Amino acid sequence: MQYKILVAEDEESIREGLRECLEMEDYEISIACDGEEALSKADEFKPDIILLDVMMPKSSGFEVCRILRKKYPDLVIVMLTAKDAESDMLTGFSYGADDYITKPFSTLELLARIKAFIRKLDLQKDSSKDFIDDIVEFGCIKLDFKKYEAEKNGVPLKLNPRELQILKMFCKRRGEVIPREELIQHIDSNTNSRTLDNYIVKLRQKIEEDPEKPRLIIAVRGTGYKLDV
Repeated sequence: MQYKILVAEDEESIREGLRECLEMEDYEISIACDGEEALSKADEFKPDIILLDVMMPKSSGFEVCRILRKKYPDLVIVMLTAKDAESDMLTGFSYGADDYITKPFSTLELLARIKAFIRKLDLQKDSSKDFIDDIVEFGCIKLDFKKYEAEKNGVPLKLNPRELQILKMFCKRRGEVIPREELIQHIDSNTNSRTLDNYIVKLRQKIEEDPEKPRLIIAVRGTGYKLDV
């Protein structure tokens, strides 16, 4: 299968360099020069991955990321920016970015990250038999994976895209213990064991009746976590 990558970058030299490099790797490429074009090309081209510059005219990469994450939950979004401040990285992740790479970057590093996401996409396609409804309910929790919305006791629940991504995996394999390493790989290349635990703590605070005595997201010592519903 030939994967599709949208390159949204306003600097022509970087944009064309990425196009040439990625086409040599046999990816199908489309390009956008500003934020508005990135949004329209995403609708037309239906990419698997978007390389999204933060500082673009007409609409910033952060705003494009926010819109695309709501419209296309499974789209892989990799932010490209000259900034390296931690606050900018956190902003990108809060809007739903999957990865973040700062300029100037190594082409080999970028290709390695893309290939890691391609492997993940391949795994997701292989496991497509694990069908899950758009709307899932358990206990007092209602999750809408199509709209990326959640409720607890009928009240809107603020879950970020990464938290919903984790819950979706739990729901697909409810009752099954998912190894820590698999969860880490499923999230993104920047996740480590400590980050995973932080995600779980925050999820418990939001969905459990008593986060100190969790009854939904259960830790299995030395293995991983499971959703016990």
